[in-house]
Amino acid sequence: MLSALILAALTVPATGLETIHYDAPPPNFAIPSPRGTHYLFDLRGRVVIINFWASWCHVCTAELKDFVQAKHTFGDRVAIVTISDEPPDVAASYLNTWEITLPLVEDLSGAISRTYSVSKIPVTLVVDPAGNVTYVSVGGLNWEELSGAIERAEANPPSASTPAAGVLQ
Repeated sequence: MLSALILAALTVPATGLETIHYDAPPPNFAIPSPRGTHYLFDLRGRVVIINFWASWCHVCTAELKDFVQAKHTFGDRVAIVTISDEPPDVAASYLNTWEITLPLVEDLSGAISRTYSVSKIPVTLVVDPAGNVTYVSVGGLNWEELSGAIERAEANPPSASTPAAGVLQ
């Protein structure tokens, strides 16, 4: 029995993030917006891209063009959320300076990054319409990887069986 459990654990692909698993929902968190606070789980029914980044990270800022391209290419079928744990307004000022209109969660306490076990950036997750993680990139990614991950996630239809989880505060 123990050997079967070990074998099963070895055959499940690792995401590179200790607390994030493929085919399972990631932790829920609040997404502030001018129209009020929404939550990650409110975005079910669309592909969701979650990107952890910082304005001082050259790889991170180079990737932003791919997220903007995804927004233009896939439209409302995709929701993009960027997360930065930099001091207040640093990431927001960067996005504003470069006229990048992507939703930003300022994770000032680092709670979301810790819950997702993000220790280095950039990190990108793609979540399918059912709310399950289908792709994780720890480190830089390119447009081909991102668009392919989005297309694969779109192929997974939403399911009412994915359980909701608590919200990070």
